[in-house]
Amino acid sequence: MIKSLSIKNYALIDHLAVDFGAGFTVITGETGAGKSIVLGALGLLLGQRADLDSIKDKGTKSIIEGHFDLSQFRLKEFFQEHDLDFDVHTIIRRELLPSGKSRAFINDTPVNLSILSILGQHLIDIHSQGQQLEVNTTAFKFNLVDLIANNQKLLEEYRTAFEQYKQAEKNLAVLKEAQASANKEFDYNKFLWNELHELQLDKLDEAAIDEEYETLSNVERIQDLLAEVMQQLSAEQVGASEQLAQANQQLVQLARISPLFQELSERMQSLHIELTDLESQLFEQQEQIESDPDRLASLEELTRNLYDLKRKHAASSLAELIAKRDALEKLVIMVEDQSEQLLAAEGELKQAQQQMESLAKALGSARAAVIPQLCETINAQLRMLELPAAQFVIQQNTSEANVYGQESLEFLFSANKGVLPGPLQKVASGGELSRVMLALKALMAQHTNLATLIFDEIDTGVSGEVANRIGDIMKQMSRSMQLISITHLPQVAAKGNHHFKVFKEDTSQGAATRMRALSSEERVVEIAQMLGGQQLSETALNHAKELLN
Repeated sequence: MIKSLSIKNYALIDHLAVDFGAGFTVITGETGAGKSIVLGALGLLLGQRADLDSIKDKGTKSIIEGHFDLSQFRLKEFFQEHDLDFDVHTIIRRELLPSGKSRAFINDTPVNLSILSILGQHLIDIHSQGQQLEVNTTAFKFNLVDLIANNQKLLEEYRTAFEQYKQAEKNLAVLKEAQASANKEFDYNKFLWNELHELQLDKLDEAAIDEEYETLSNVERIQDLLAEVMQQLSAEQVGASEQLAQANQQLVQLARISPLFQELSERMQSLHIELTDLESQLFEQQEQIESDPDRLASLEELTRNLYDLKRKHAASSLAELIAKRDALEKLVIMVEDQSEQLLAAEGELKQAQQQMESLAKALGSARAAVIPQLCETINAQLRMLELPAAQFVIQQNTSEANVYGQESLEFLFSANKGVLPGPLQKVASGGELSRVMLALKALMAQHTNLATLIFDEIDTGVSGEVANRIGDIMKQMSRSMQLISITHLPQVAAKGNHHFKVFKEDTSQGAATRMRALSSEERVVEIAQMLGGQQLSETALNHAKELLN
């Protein structure tokens, strides 16, 4: 439940702080006093989009803060899932900045509006006059019936099956389209695939091919250069090997004469060993390098083929060419094995459809089982609300599969005896629709673990004994939840455990919206004014006292 609300620098509010209690709270005030502003600020705490023009003083930020008691609600898992600090006394804050930005915080942790909105759905349900049309939405109709039928788990299973069915349906359509396209191109695709397959691309190493090709292409030049190097190293008397050997012998003798030359002698020996090894390897290479016209021709053909195929398939590397070959292979296999693939996809679709239809049937049966009693409960409430001949009917109709099953729901209504029920939104007057909505909300409140329900003038269009009955229903609802009602009806206002008044006050900065709790004496005056206007009469005051008692 909401414990307190603080609003600073928002619309006509410079600063407002209110503490709320449990049970039934009523809020009254003249039209235009600012009740909608308070609701708008509260909506920001629930994740609604901010209107940055609502900042009163454009030079400072607007702050709306609410304190909530979560002790009766299992929301710890939600906080853990979104990496938030859980506290049974949770603080939600929205800030509208002069820069045009908006920020939201849960227990001082910044959050985005989607997270705030999800949490808000667990905390407060605001029902305003503009939401009367909500009763005609598919979501509201199914939410009502499934809530009473306790279908949450079954509906979740059905929706999983429905998604699997839609995916299987999509997979089959995609497969058919792909096969139709592949059939048209089959011969050409198979030719392209064979062309790539024959090269055994997976076994090729482009770097090794290029290296071998360059070597075989320059055999004579390589042999000539090797011969020259060997001549320079091995020539008698003037060869590098012979001269290095002589220099090595001389340094060995120097080292025997003086230790000063020992290190130089060792270094010369290392050079001699390294040169001897190099000479040996050069000789081996000279022996191995030989002309191979057939291999060179084969490499030339392979290199040319690779180049042509890369250009043909717009591939920049061997890996891209392999990927193209694999893609072509799938298209070829799709055509060659299309009957098996189609049978498999059709089988998956049929299985998914059977599972979906089975769960849809179970949902329909569960709903059908509770609808008669649900309608009777609503009709009983409507009789209490001075609609003695009212008939509220929920009609189940078969439909295409959707996220709620394989049916649609229609709310039908008649307020007069002998008149067949028609679509609720078409035949109900404003006052009748308000009473139907109140009856539906009251029933839903019994089956939901909602912290707070706010009615914004849901009692519009009624008066007299009906207003009194509406107040009784709200009072009854508030025994299991926190209920706040913004009302113009004195009969409803008198039922509240707590009473706040919203009013405008002239200040040096202009008009400002205020809100304060009324004492017992002030409640008598407020309700008397609601009954008879600003000019208080003894009759109005006595009537107000009677209502409060």
